[in-house]
Amino acid sequence: MLVLDNVALGFGGAPLFAPLSLTIKGGDIALLTAPSGAGKSTLLRWICGMPTNGLTGDGHVSLNGRPLNSVAVEKRRIGMMFQEPLMFPHLTVADNLGFGLTRGGSAAQRRDIIARQLERVGMAGFEERDPMTLSGGQKARVALIRSLLAEPEALLLDEPFSGLDDVIRDDFAQLVREEIKARKLPVVMVSHDPRDRDYADHPAIPLSSPDQVV
Repeated sequence: MLVLDNVALGFGGAPLFAPLSLTIKGGDIALLTAPSGAGKSTLLRWICGMPTNGLTGDGHVSLNGRPLNSVAVEKRRIGMMFQEPLMFPHLTVADNLGFGLTRGGSAAQRRDIIARQLERVGMAGFEERDPMTLSGGQKARVALIRSLLAEPEALLLDEPFSGLDDVIRDDFAQLVREEIKARKLPVVMVSHDPRDRDYADHPAIPLSSPDQVV
């Protein structure tokens, strides 16, 4: 379970949105909506523990009963998919995925895990491909695998389906939902696209404008 308790973020004393409290059960996708520039991505970075210059934050975040505010980003066990899949262009698909794998096991075991995960998403045999030759949908699938290989306890999605055509978008969204349900991950997805409401488990939650701060 991922819990946000009275979270308020801002820059230079100017709040981004009204304080937010949210509880997400394992396997559920909560959708936060707001126009571009309203602080959606900044909120995800704060939940992950990623530093943002000039950002001030109040409130608390916990995961499965574990307070996270003072926990380093690499120890929070939170995965994140960005709007643009981040790839190391000088590495193969397999080497990019290797960054998501938890340490341990032989090289052969790690190769086998990567191969099985690629096959699972319809990309068998892509291990040695240059990531820059992949389509948008293929890059998104690689980004999803890499996030899940790290065995996160929660997942954050930043406009994960933007830039995909309608057919690929729906197929990929269903894949994401299947993985979330199978792993019972609490998920926060942020978007300004009304189509993403179809993929959430609850009514969309708007980030309230900062003029509602009291």
